[in-house]
Amino acid sequence: MKTIAVDLNPATREVVTGTEIYAREVGSRLEAAAPDLRWRFFASRPRAGLGVDVMVTPFPRLWSQVRLPLALARERADLLFVPSHVVPFAWPGKALTVVHDLAFERHPHAYSASERAYLQLTTRWAAQRCPLLIADSESTKSDLVALYGVKAERIRVVPLGGGEAVHRPIAPASRLGELGLNGTFVLQVGRIETRKNQVAALAAVELLDGVTLAVAGPERDVAITARLRASPKARVLGRVDPPTLELLYKHAAAVVVPSLYEGFGLPVLEAMSRGKVVVAAPTSSLPEVGGDAVLYADPADPDAVAKALKSALSDKALRAKLARAARTRAAQFTWDRCAAGVVAVIRELIEPAARPA
Repeated sequence: MKTIAVDLNPATREVVTGTEIYAREVGSRLEAAAPDLRWRFFASRPRAGLGVDVMVTPFPRLWSQVRLPLALARERADLLFVPSHVVPFAWPGKALTVVHDLAFERHPHAYSASERAYLQLTTRWAAQRCPLLIADSESTKSDLVALYGVKAERIRVVPLGGGEAVHRPIAPASRLGELGLNGTFVLQVGRIETRKNQVAALAAVELLDGVTLAVAGPERDVAITARLRASPKARVLGRVDPPTLELLYKHAAAVVVPSLYEGFGLPVLEAMSRGKVVVAAPTSSLPEVGGDAVLYADPADPDAVAKALKSALSDKALRAKLARAARTRAAQFTWDRCAAGVVAVIRELIEPAARPA
C-alpha cells in the first residue's frame, strides 16, 4: 500500500484565508477519496474538527522546512502532498503541491519585500522540484507558464470547491444593527488591500442613493482602510465569525468582487452558492468561476460598476434569473470533486499507469 504524507499545517491556523480553507476541506476528504492509500497527516499544532488523525509535531519556527522533514524521515512516504506550495528543501522524495496564485508577481506592491522574497523562493522551488503541479484555475496555470516558464503539460488544473449548498449557523438579525447596517447594503468579502480593490467598490456605491458598502475581512492596507472608514457610505467590519458572515450574505442586496487579480475567487463562489447576485471584474480567474451567472464590470470604471450594481438591485427579473443561474453553476464546484481531482494527480505520480497517454 502506497503511503501519502500530507502537510496539513495550514488547516490548523487561527487566521483563515483561502489557503487554510483549501487545506482543511481537501485534507479532510482525502481518505474517503482514496481509501486504498495510506494517509499520514502532519501539523505543528492540534486543531479540532479536521476529521482525520493528525500527527502533531510542535516546533517554534520554520516548521515546514525543519520539523516536517524530520517527521517524514521516519514515515518513508511515497509522496508528500503540500496544499500550499511550500515544499521542504530537505525532503528528498517525490512531492506534489498546489499553486493558488502568483499575486505576489502580478501585484508586488501589495506585499512586503520579505513576504515577496519568501513567496518567490518557495514557489520557484516548488515549480522546479515537483514533477507535476496543481493550479486552482486556468488563469494561474497561464501565470505559471508565462512568469515561471513551467511547461503547460506539467500543470493540472483542479478548481476549488465551496459551491455546495451548506446550512450553517447564522447570527441573529439584530447583529446587522450592531454593525451599522440598517438599510440596503452590498457586500465585499476579503482582505483590505489594493488587489481586492475596495476603493473601486466604494467609488461605485458612492454613486448610488441609499446603498452602503459593507467590507468584511482583515485590514491589511492602512490607507485603503482609512479611506473606507472616512466615507459615510462604507462600513469596515474587519474579520467576522462564520455566523455573522452567513447573516451578511443572507441580507446583502448584492455581492461585489472588483478584484484586480484572483487565483480562484472563493467569495464569488460562496455568494453564488447562496443565490446572490454578484458583480465582479472580468479579470484573471473570476470569469472561470462566475461564467454567465455573474454581472461583469470594468473595475477601473466606477460608473460601470455602479451601473451593474444598480441593475442588480433594481431589476427583479434579472435578479431572479441570476440567482437561479448562480446556484446551478456553483453546484459544479464541490470540495468532493476537488479532493477527487487532487487524488487523480497523486495517482499519476505514484502509479505510472494512471498517467494520460
